[in-house]
Amino acid sequence: MSLAVPVSFEFFPPNTPAGDEKLRTVVAELGALKPEFFSVTYGAGGSTRDKTLATVSAIAALGHEAAPHLSCVGSTRAGIAQILDTYRAQRIRRLVALRGDLPSGTATVGEFRYAAELIRFIRETQGRDWHIEVACYPEVHPQQRYAKRDLQFFADKMAAGADSAITQFFYNADAYFHFVDEARKLGVTAPIVPGVMPILNYARIAQFGQRDGIEIPRWVALKMEGFMDDAESIRAFGLDVVTNLCRRLIEGGAPGIHFYTLNQSALSLEICRRLAA
Repeated sequence: MSLAVPVSFEFFPPNTPAGDEKLRTVVAELGALKPEFFSVTYGAGGSTRDKTLATVSAIAALGHEAAPHLSCVGSTRAGIAQILDTYRAQRIRRLVALRGDLPSGTATVGEFRYAAELIRFIRETQGRDWHIEVACYPEVHPQQRYAKRDLQFFADKMAAGADSAITQFFYNADAYFHFVDEARKLGVTAPIVPGVMPILNYARIAQFGQRDGIEIPRWVALKMEGFMDDAESIRAFGLDVVTNLCRRLIEGGAPGIHFYTLNQSALSLEICRRLAA
């Protein structure tokens, strides 16, 4: 299967042995596409640190490049240095550096207030040893009121030494293209890879969208709601929507596609098959 642009896939650390086994199968299936890397999330305040390490180690052992998320919330300089030493020993050289979220009921921010500070610390202490990805939000970070300020925070992360960026998932291609244009005006030249989420459980996607300020086009929402509990129709329509979104992104010059998989492979595989056809 030959794709026009590189792809990458995101997982969360499984919580059970059965989940571990399933993820190994998913990695093997998606690995056939020769992705640029697999990323693995990091719980609020580093709550899944050990599981994240175990997951990226397992992916790396299968011969794939793995990129653990690294959150600065609740972290210290010494703690980050220790985590990087651990990843270095596993021959992991790609990171997704994030500000991250505080665990519920926790008030300790840590020694880094923003992701830019974390990136700067890594560059100052470790040079160019790491490929650093950062997050960005075409439809504005849900905790940020002003788009201009959010865009400046993103530019600050890139100026601090990030190599490339992955967007939050979205379903409005115009939002991505506008965001890229605005970032370029601020001097950002690095790749900005769009993140997409295949639609399996529409109710869950809608919940994510409401929580994170992600626009689901009205015509898509109305059609999905009209399907009610018809899982097959939701799956088929969702595949069409996301495949068409990816095609438009690629035709518009997107440097790759990053899939938020929710630890599933079938929909991402089918979308990639359609894109390669």
